[in-house]
This record gives sequence, C-alpha cells and structure tokens, in this order.
Amino acid sequence: MSLSYAESSARERLAHLLDPGSFHEWLPPAERVTSPHLAQLGVPSAFDDGVAVGRATLGGRPIFVAAQEGEFMGGGVGEVHGAKLVGLLRRALRDRPTAVLLLAESGGVRLHEANAGLIAVSEVMRAVLDVRAAGIPVVVLIGGANGCFGGMGIVARCADHVVMSDMGRLAMSGPEVIEASHGVEEYDARDRALVWRTSGGKHRWLTGDCDALVEDDVAAFRAAAIAALGAARPVTPAALEAEHALLAARMAALDHLPDDAPADDATALWQALGVADAARVPELDVAAVQGLRPA
Repeated sequence: MSLSYAESSARERLAHLLDPGSFHEWLPPAERVTSPHLAQLGVPSAFDDGVAVGRATLGGRPIFVAAQEGEFMGGGVGEVHGAKLVGLLRRALRDRPTAVLLLAESGGVRLHEANAGLIAVSEVMRAVLDVRAAGIPVVVLIGGANGCFGGMGIVARCADHVVMSDMGRLAMSGPEVIEASHGVEEYDARDRALVWRTSGGKHRWLTGDCDALVEDDVAAFRAAAIAALGAARPVTPAALEAEHALLAARMAALDHLPDDAPADDATALWQALGVADAARVPELDVAAVQGLRPA
C-alpha cells in the first residue's frame, strides 16, 4: 500500500524509509534540548526543536540521517535545529557512514531567531561541503508539504544528489516572499499552478536542478535514496564550471524566446530547453515527465 511522503510526519518518514527498526536517534525529545530564543519570546517550543537526527541503515548500509518536521514552525532553522544538523555532519566526518541523508522540509531560517538562524544555516552549508570533500555523499530528499526554501534551499543545492517528488518544491525564495518583494501582479502566491510550475518537482527535474523525480510515495523515495548511496560528486572546478554552464544556457534560452513563445515563463523555458509538448507538462504523470528531460 502506498504511503504519501507529503502527508507523513518527519518521524513517519524515518520509520518507513529506513530499514525497519534501525534508526537510533541522537538528542531525542526525551533530552528536551529546546530553543532558548523561543522560550524568551513566549513561543511554544518542541522537545526536538523540529528535527530528528541519528544513525540507521538503508538497504543494509550504515547512514546518518536528519528529518525536518514541517508541522513545527514550517521546519524553520533556529540555533538548536541548525546545531543538530551541523553536529550530525561533523560526526559523519569522524565515523564515515556510507552517506548522509537530509529529509528536508523547511521554509528557511526561523525568523524568531534571526541572526542565530542565519549563522546556523551558513554552518550547515559549510558542513555539507566538508562532508562532500571527504568523499561521503550527501543526499537530500524533498517532498514535504512545506517545500524546501530559503537557506535550506541553498543547502539542498550544495548536496551531491537531490531527489524530489512532483509534490515537492525547491527554491531560494518562497512564493509569499516573492510576492511581497515583487508584487502580486508579478507573482501571485495563491496561484498554486504557478507555484508548482516554477518551483515544483517536475520543473526542477526538467531544468536539471534535481537528480531524480519520483512519485509522492515513501517507498519511491526509499528506492531513489538507496540508488543514490554511491552518488558522491567531488566539488571540483570542472563541476562548478559545468553548473555555471547549465545556468548560462538557461539564461540564454530565456533571452532568445521566439515571438510565439508561451505566455507563462515556465512553459516558455521548458520549450526553449527542448522539452517536447511543454504545454502538457503540468497534466502529465511522473513517469511521462521523467522521459521529457532534455539530454
């Protein structure tokens, strides 16, 4: 029976994605390591500060894993939340698991913790790159209802491998932030079709921003994560130049749209990148979209 990844909590994902009974949590809720900032503001806190970290096995291989809980402050990263992620990644440098999995669901930095959250996210980015440099792949799974935005959106793109469902969303700025900064005429955050066309899993797959597109199913995420366990990609000048070339090609495609290009930007970009029947992408299922990615 299929289990929706988007509708599952962080702990349900851990229970069904990892090998049964293999998850050992560090700093579990019983330890009550909570945010000192939320208490000062009189804001309710969570005993795990919205993230579960620990070790487990996946397909019989040892891994480290973190899962963000979107139901607590939208998965926002604060000081303790970020410290748990950094501690997990630094311990990976010492213990050298097969891979580190990040089950990301976050709106970015927790605004209540301001600078502490920003510093925490920057430390997570640094730690991810250190783990990659040590040859340990970092795999990010994105399919939660809150998406993966802000600082965690950058963290995801620092990883070796990104797996998304068509329900997942990935971007630097969230829809409400874009609307607030550019106006509703430019970007209507209530337009769900627009939001998914410009930040959803299908879009990220077609533009090369994610490495695997799967159904909204925990079992599908598990299979993709197992396949990615050996997907280490060294951070080299050549790899960075390839990434820059991908972005440059995307910008060039938008700069030379034909007069009869589709009115919405996402469809126009897909068509410019060579996606066949671009206008039908939103209505196609995952299997059909998987075959449309330009070479």
